[in-house]
Amino acid sequence: MLSQLASNVSAVSKDVSISVSDLSKTYRIYRREDVPSSAAEAVIKKVKESKQKKVLEHFDALHDVTFDVGWGEVVGIIGRNGAGKSTLLKIINRITAPTKGRIELGGRVGSLLEVGTGFHPELTGRENVYLNGTLLGMRRKEIKERFDAIVDFAGTEKFLDTQVKRYSTGMYIRLAFAVAAHLDSEILAVDEVLAVGDSDFQAKCLRKMREVARDGRTVLVVSHQLQTVSDLCTSALYLDSGHLVLHGTVEEAMEEYKRSFARSAPMLRTAAARPGSGELRFTTAAMAKDITNPGDDVVVEFAVGANPSFGNRFHISCFVNNEDGMLIAQCDSRLKDFWLDPATDNEGSVVMRTPWLKPGAYTVDLFIHAGGRRADIWEQACHFQVLPISPYAHPTTPDGTDRGVVFPDFDYTQR
Repeated sequence: MLSQLASNVSAVSKDVSISVSDLSKTYRIYRREDVPSSAAEAVIKKVKESKQKKVLEHFDALHDVTFDVGWGEVVGIIGRNGAGKSTLLKIINRITAPTKGRIELGGRVGSLLEVGTGFHPELTGRENVYLNGTLLGMRRKEIKERFDAIVDFAGTEKFLDTQVKRYSTGMYIRLAFAVAAHLDSEILAVDEVLAVGDSDFQAKCLRKMREVARDGRTVLVVSHQLQTVSDLCTSALYLDSGHLVLHGTVEEAMEEYKRSFARSAPMLRTAAARPGSGELRFTTAAMAKDITNPGDDVVVEFAVGANPSFGNRFHISCFVNNEDGMLIAQCDSRLKDFWLDPATDNEGSVVMRTPWLKPGAYTVDLFIHAGGRRADIWEQACHFQVLPISPYAHPTTPDGTDRGVVFPDFDYTQR
């Protein structure tokens, strides 16, 4: 591993801090060809295990990625889960080796990746600060000169002589970021650092990263929070399924990221193939906006074909489901005394003033109810995406928002 890393990572020119050329990372995945489906079968298979073949599969986490980054740039790396963002940072940090390609670095890399990377759990906070500095090639005197600033930034003074395995996630992240940002490294790489910590600490991190860039150092930031990328970064990389789709301005990368959701639209069933009595059918259905922010109105536009021979008025139902298939909202037109006449073609819309929907993919089901039965059942009639932008002025730790199916609009008051 070390020899492979050494052959793939080298120095770079004075104008470029990071140069990545034709970089690929392929993981080999082994699985048993025949997987037991019960406990009894598992016992039998165990006896024959030596005769079972292993099937080798390959997963391309990165594929022929090429880009250059200049000194003083703050580069956002965006993309969906599994796009290859974290893998790219791990290769740049020399935690894992590329399968092929080359990286040239203009200096040492200070990093904050996932919790558990970079610190030894059995060592104290104090010992880990000195360990990280030593790994960066700093002398003990140099580390000592920065020690107070690191502790002050992290706010972990009371726990410096406690093993870091006893730290909470928030404490660990605060100290790890402080170490990465204050010790001598020419490149700072952080992966979702602003997903943990209170709003004050997040603001300190943003200020520190801007300060690092002003000093001429390079900052790489992986984040699902598009607002953070927009506020902080000077350029961006957009990755999709291991491919570098775009390296350009933040605005260009974010627009391409948004367009990717539209390209992943599900296949919709034709009217003839849909369930229902068929006496009335939706002819069209579409979202007014298929990419929205939390808190935006959800507007579904629809049209229903006429059937003059059908004498009863009818009503519409609209369901909104999250990507887990959970029903989030139901809008029945009867509750608003809204009825339609089958004698003519009907066009309309339903506007849902929803709570703040969480980031993710949503589908819309439409129903026509007529004469006590469902005339049309159009599942996944349309879909929309809520972007990963926090609706709150002070975004906080994941445990502050990870429960529940929506973001509530709420306030606290003191009496």
